[in-house]
Amino acid sequence: QVQLVESGGGLVQPGGSLTLSCKSTYGLGVMAWYRQAPGKQRELVAQITRGRNTNYDDSVKGRFTISRDNRENMVYLRMNNLKPEDSAVYYCNAPYDLVKWGQGTQVTVSS
Repeated sequence: QVQLVESGGGLVQPGGSLTLSCKSTYGLGVMAWYRQAPGKQRELVAQITRGRNTNYDDSVKGRFTISRDNRENMVYLRMNNLKPEDSAVYYCNAPYDLVKWGQGTQVTVSS
């Protein structure tokens, strides 16, 4: 079974930046970052193909950048100009594969 391990979350002030990392135990196809705030549905934030084509939710366009290193089975999410509404648990996954969710990493944006 593939395992996903997210890291890099933390507490940051509005306007600050964080970079999240996701390690998978073996290579996958399209990878994506999702987030889920308490009491809300999980939402797709960004996705990237193996060829590095990207798509972003409108709420993060211009602020977040998804990238990947296929040799290391890593995917990253660089988050700039963070806002309180970005606060959530962030998860990575492969939308077109059946992969168990990891533990996620908490991002809290607060003054």
